[in-house]
Amino acid sequence: MTFRYANVHWLWLSAAIMLADQITKQMVIIGIQRFESVAILPVLNLVHLQNRGAAFSMMSQMPPWFFVLLGVAVAVGILIWLRRHPTGERMVACGLALILGGALGNVIDRVRLGYVTDFIDFHLGGWHFAAFNIADVAITVGAGLLLLDMLLQTLRERAQARSAGRDEEAG
Repeated sequence: MTFRYANVHWLWLSAAIMLADQITKQMVIIGIQRFESVAILPVLNLVHLQNRGAAFSMMSQMPPWFFVLLGVAVAVGILIWLRRHPTGERMVACGLALILGGALGNVIDRVRLGYVTDFIDFHLGGWHFAAFNIADVAITVGAGLLLLDMLLQTLRERAQARSAGRDEEAG
């Protein structure tokens, strides 16, 4: 049995996300006091927050090792999926690479610090979206690409079914 390195060329994107995530988090840790907010745009602040939970600080009572194990399990699953996935389907491969980089970026924080540093704060009026980081953006965009690919695949399958139905009627 030969080992295939299918889609391994997408791992550069995962590495770039992890690097950008860690650099930006370190800049925030060094440059902004905890809970400090720096206005960048009328709808965007940089803040320094420590998220001990998952998205939106859910499950913050769970120990850091839980999220480390979860992130590692997700990363292993994505690596297997990426390896087995056809190399021509770029949208899925890109989405998986983004999710992988984001998941591992947050795992690095959990191992190093016991929490994830969040710093991007979008707001409108008095309403603030949950603070997030580059890893979270990559995970969200990656998931969006996977959903978009599934939607496009469904539309392609429906179009093919309609086309096959017209061919049968004509024949």
